[in-house]
Amino acid sequence: MSDTIEAFPAWPMPRSCPYSPPDAYRALRDQPPLKVRIRDGEAWLVTRHDQVRQVLTDPRFSADDQQPGFPIRIQLPPEPGVMSFNRMDDPEHGRLRRMAMTEFTARRTRAMRPDVEQLVDRLLDELEAGPRPVDLVDNFAVRLPSLVIARMLGVPEEDEHDFTEQSRTILSQEASGEEIYAAFVEMSQYLDRLTAQKEREPQDDLLSRLVERYVATGELTHQELVAMGRFFLVAGHETTAHQISLSVLSLLRDPAQLAELRQDPELFKPAVDELLRYWSISQDNQVRAAIEDVELGGALIAKGEGVIVAIPGANHDESVFPDAHRLDIHRDARAHIAFGYGPHLCPGAPLAKMELEVCLRALFTRFPTLRLAVDEPKVDFRENTIVYGLNQLPVTW
Repeated sequence: MSDTIEAFPAWPMPRSCPYSPPDAYRALRDQPPLKVRIRDGEAWLVTRHDQVRQVLTDPRFSADDQQPGFPIRIQLPPEPGVMSFNRMDDPEHGRLRRMAMTEFTARRTRAMRPDVEQLVDRLLDELEAGPRPVDLVDNFAVRLPSLVIARMLGVPEEDEHDFTEQSRTILSQEASGEEIYAAFVEMSQYLDRLTAQKEREPQDDLLSRLVERYVATGELTHQELVAMGRFFLVAGHETTAHQISLSVLSLLRDPAQLAELRQDPELFKPAVDELLRYWSISQDNQVRAAIEDVELGGALIAKGEGVIVAIPGANHDESVFPDAHRLDIHRDARAHIAFGYGPHLCPGAPLAKMELEVCLRALFTRFPTLRLAVDEPKVDFRENTIVYGLNQLPVTW
């Protein structure tokens, strides 16, 4: 650890406005990457769009959280099969990712759309029949992706609440290491039992298909499938849930653009990319460790040093997205990296985008007078977590 660590700026960095990334990112994009002080030491912070993409594609930056200098938030046992493939490098990462991607093809995503539409309609029916105002986070935004990923994996709906709470703890920056570890273990034990059940009695779900296709042939171990399922559960619902609520909030704040979307619902699909870029809710959870010395944008990152990739900084880079602070549903935002970039690009990105399009279109169609039920300054943002979002979003109509 550097002797001058106390002189480094602290990370995470504060936001002066909940609708914008940390103020410091704007100035930092015009400078070489700098070191910041983190809970467990220090790391480099990268905020430019081009440099972020370089880090995420350069094999000299490792995703393996067992590497020296990796800015991990909790130490987990380095047992074979425990960690998800998103914390691995090639060739092992590529081997497991190829198996996972068989379940996230464009064809399979299209085939899931009717199920997603059915779940959205069901949740909207419940909202319509219930009391008002209603918290859209707990009663819609969190429940939809939880139900979708549970249905995909073959998780019983009655277990939805448990894995939602476990995911929140795993991604929290306020929970203690012991609490995070306990949630990690509890979810892993649950998935261990569920996967064993699928191995005995395969059904028509993602885990069963991976069992029949890869576990049965010896290409994938039981523990590797458990880790894969855990990654899908956490990544597959937490990010989408908070992207839904933030997207609703930003459209309610902009009646003119919302009116355009209502007039031409086909605009919802391209608008999803802009909403993803604008919020960049994964914040800075893309982290790497240098396994060789690397020169990056005028900074020398030494072997064994950690790197934090600032997704919001990259997605608000004015050189790529002019007037990046402004939500513009007509912007071509496809160059955003809200789902990461390169070999570790989120495999569920097409599914998440489809869920967002379906639920936003249906919500604003069903409730044309939807509005906030509290004054906007009272909206409760969820900041001390790896995934940005809202604690509550009270609405009425």
